[in-house]
Amino acid sequence: MVARARGETVIQCLSLFLVIHFLVASANFFKPFNVTYDHRALIIDGHRRMLISGGIHYPRATPEMWPDLISKSKEGGVDVIQTYVFWNGHEPIRGQYFFEGRYDIVKFVKLVGANGLYLHLRIGPYVCAEWNFGGFPVWLRDIPGIVFRTDNAPFKEEMQRFVKRIVDLMREEMLFSWQGGPIIMLQIENEYGDIEHSFGPGGKEYVKWAARMALGLRAGVPWVMCRQTDAPENIIDACNAYYCDGFKPNSQKKPMLWTEDWDGWFATWGGSLPHRPVEDLAFAVARFFERGGSFQNYYMYFGGTNFGRTAGGPFYITSYDYDAPIDEYGLLSEPKWGHLKDLHATIKLCEPALVAADSPQYIKLGSKQEAHVYRIDSHTDGLNSTWHESQSGCSAFLANIDECKAATLRFLGQSYTLPPWSVSILPDCRNAVFNTAKVTAQTSIKSVELDLSYLSNVSSLQQFMAQNEGSNMQTSWVTIKEPISVWSENNFTVEGILEHLNVTKDQSDYLWYFTRIYVSDEDIAFWEENKVRPAVTIDSIRDVFRVFINGQLAGSVIGRWDKVMQPVQFQKGYNDLVLLSQTVGLQNYGAFLEREGAGFKGQTKLTGFKDGDIDLSNLLWTYQVGLQGEYLKIYGQGNNEMVEWTDLTHDDIPSTFTWYKTYFDAPAGADPVALDLGSMGKGQAWVNGHHIGRYWTLVAPEDGCQRNCDYRGAYSSGKCTTNCGKPTQTWYHIPRSWLQESHNLLVIFEETGGNPLDISVKLRSAHVICAHVSENHYPPLQKWVRSDFIDGKISVKDMTPEMQLQCQDGHIISSIEFASYGTPQGSCQKFSRGNCHALNSLSVVAKACQGTNKCNVAISNAVFGGDPCRGIVKTLAVEARCVSSTKVGFSQY
Repeated sequence: MVARARGETVIQCLSLFLVIHFLVASANFFKPFNVTYDHRALIIDGHRRMLISGGIHYPRATPEMWPDLISKSKEGGVDVIQTYVFWNGHEPIRGQYFFEGRYDIVKFVKLVGANGLYLHLRIGPYVCAEWNFGGFPVWLRDIPGIVFRTDNAPFKEEMQRFVKRIVDLMREEMLFSWQGGPIIMLQIENEYGDIEHSFGPGGKEYVKWAARMALGLRAGVPWVMCRQTDAPENIIDACNAYYCDGFKPNSQKKPMLWTEDWDGWFATWGGSLPHRPVEDLAFAVARFFERGGSFQNYYMYFGGTNFGRTAGGPFYITSYDYDAPIDEYGLLSEPKWGHLKDLHATIKLCEPALVAADSPQYIKLGSKQEAHVYRIDSHTDGLNSTWHESQSGCSAFLANIDECKAATLRFLGQSYTLPPWSVSILPDCRNAVFNTAKVTAQTSIKSVELDLSYLSNVSSLQQFMAQNEGSNMQTSWVTIKEPISVWSENNFTVEGILEHLNVTKDQSDYLWYFTRIYVSDEDIAFWEENKVRPAVTIDSIRDVFRVFINGQLAGSVIGRWDKVMQPVQFQKGYNDLVLLSQTVGLQNYGAFLEREGAGFKGQTKLTGFKDGDIDLSNLLWTYQVGLQGEYLKIYGQGNNEMVEWTDLTHDDIPSTFTWYKTYFDAPAGADPVALDLGSMGKGQAWVNGHHIGRYWTLVAPEDGCQRNCDYRGAYSSGKCTTNCGKPTQTWYHIPRSWLQESHNLLVIFEETGGNPLDISVKLRSAHVICAHVSENHYPPLQKWVRSDFIDGKISVKDMTPEMQLQCQDGHIISSIEFASYGTPQGSCQKFSRGNCHALNSLSVVAKACQGTNKCNVAISNAVFGGDPCRGIVKTLAVEARCVSSTKVGFSQY
């Protein structure tokens, strides 16, 4: 069964590859079309459009993941894919460009076009994005006289050269809309308005220059500046925020664009995990289109992973999941993805009226209730001739912005009840087919689990765990110590304390400072008599600072430009003093990034000596960049035998500044793979030479998380958080394309001490899915035909609500854990029967769903054999379990 499934998977993958190759190789994805804009919307091929965009950053996934991510975005109702362009990834060395692998931007753009989607390319080239150094290459700061992002000739020259390179590349590849490509819009700069005041008059001149430079490249599509209230006349200024319904562009000639709708937030090491409720997110989007918006982008629709050392900071974690509709592993996050899909479908039903009206009719319905009405009338201009057959059309948004109370509204002679903090959308001004606070999409509970399918010689999980102490690594570990000494000829000695980035050029997180300190008998006596200890004192450090005395770790400090006083203990005579400066992501936001630097600032000295403080900047220091293991690339398949590994024993654990190596087989199937590093401390990990990223088991504070998250009211990143009292991140994504069937090399560098024997490789999947749908909920939107609905040929009353359940790809519903049609109580994994219950609920749902990847169950008395309780609104609640289709004895049907 497994072998056949794997064979089928290979054939399917080959077919997919051939299709993608054909599409990407094709010349044009669209018939060439022009893109312009007016005060209401972008105008694509002569027609105004209401556009939903989803953010996907190509380097935060692998090329093998891109097709699925784009496809799921399209299925979710997205019209546009938005991405930044990452300068430091494309030009790691000045004048040497890189457009391969995860940085093959041309391939990514072509895949977007091949799926029939548009693309918004945000060149910047400053991107922020919680990306290392905001996307700037570190070599940029070494150009004489440079000041970033202001009226500075050296910076403008470099910026223009890169932006031109990207525009020319897109033009050469025929990727602009007027060439038949998917690119409909570009962006220059990024949220510059937040820091423009820091540069005085030079900032204002820079904005004007950036606009002239961009327009001078003649890309043939509109340019945007986000968060830029003084954007010049021919550049659209756009909004970035949690809410943008109150945003107004700086000219009546420009449309309302929302380039970043923050549907979650990023996380830092030692912090809790932010989540944004989908009810609030849908409310924000509906309000934006209700009040005149026309282009809205989710930041992020897929967040992805900060592979390698790409995470910015300081202290941003390796995961960039962002609580997005598609999670870091490429799985749908439900109900967020499904509820937004229904919202997008509803907005598309309204699109004829939205694009026809220059502005909505505003109707106040209460102190905190209002309506915005859009009508198609006989005065519609030629921009929207395709909708003339529906000239009597009307769409409306009813909003209740009260954070506490539901409201019953009268609108056009009918009554509508809205939950607090919600919007109901009426595509025909009669039927409320969607409410932002009423979620009918399924909930998926995702987890990571050990895969035991390949352990045929182990009779039980208990035996496996006993034999392997919780790890599913199939071979023993070997280890080697990282030397705390000068280890290569690539070192140099100078007097004084040098700035971290000036030395490392960000080629490594690690910079070593070596010197010798002489301790006299008088010093020893002074310490003993006065009961004092000498200390290394530094005015300011970031991110991690460690001190070694004679090869032994004496102390560690974590800081954000904090003062340090680290006590140390010397022996009589000469002592080796080693300072280690470590970065954990370079600063990615703010003015004057070129000055930010890393490592140490201010005075560095040794205190507590008999004859007074020792100014360490007056000493000779030997500098060593990076780790010996990094230099030898022992994490790669061809280089890991360059050092003498020794077998790891329990006596060797824990150990600081140590490399570990083992091999493992890839888990069977196609589920995403996670590396569980919860047993480790801090360090970095590689699989088959691919840099998974930094890991750190810093624990979030015990307090600050909410037991229940209330979606009502304005959202902020600290409103709905989880994971308090636990490590911020323990699971790390290993892309399937980085794995081979067996003998995968895993190399770990551990700094603080951890137990590699407890590392495990796990599968990420949604094993539990739930849904809760009432008979008075709206019918499934995908069954509606836009023109028929708006023309009144289809009525909500004519359609039966349905529950839709779907496992992730490659999985089927193996069992129904709970089903009740009537008045069930509780929530997913906590459902219980109410006073009203149809006795055949479980059998009806099992018959419709068990053994399938997806199923629909109509919510009606007829389906369940009669009305179990007359006069009461009935609800169907279901909890189902999904398993891989290769692990069950029946096929998907």
